[in-house]
Amino acid sequence: MVWPKDRLKGRPERPVPEGYQLRYFREGDEDAYIQVMRMAGFTSWGSESLNSVLKNAIPDGVFFVEETATPKIVATAMCWHRPTATFPDGYEMGWVAADSAHSGKGLGRIVTAAATRALLEHGARQIYLLTDDFRLPGIKSYLSVGYVPLFHEPDMRERWQKVCSELGLRVDDCGGVDIKSLEGS
Repeated sequence: MVWPKDRLKGRPERPVPEGYQLRYFREGDEDAYIQVMRMAGFTSWGSESLNSVLKNAIPDGVFFVEETATPKIVATAMCWHRPTATFPDGYEMGWVAADSAHSGKGLGRIVTAAATRALLEHGARQIYLLTDDFRLPGIKSYLSVGYVPLFHEPDMRERWQKVCSELGLRVDDCGGVDIKSLEGS
């Protein structure tokens, strides 16, 4: 999925519900960060992944939603400069995870919007994210923040038709850009 060129001047905002706060990573969060990632299904996520994120994230580029009463980290997203062949000056918004015990509060959208906003303020012009077809709650969240499908492989439109259908949408409702539209960007 990609952040569309026509939204580069926008700044996605999502209100934080009462009882939660949005904050950056700080020293001492390491174990809690690993725990929320594993709880969200990234079972192999550990200290190596953590170190890679912390080393490569843009300044203040690792976000958490914290439950204020506990204080427990219940959602996270990060952003980093991560060029690829498709995105030679690409920035990835990624590693979005949330504690399912706090589902229905839009916490994934909050951290996604915060990380995207940070990338835009950092000056990123090529923003992408990676996901899997089966991560429907995440995809729904990304769409609601403003990301759109990228049709970069021959089967992508068909795959997105299935994903959007499973979300109760038509592929046209999900937006989308063809890989050719990114050339020269």
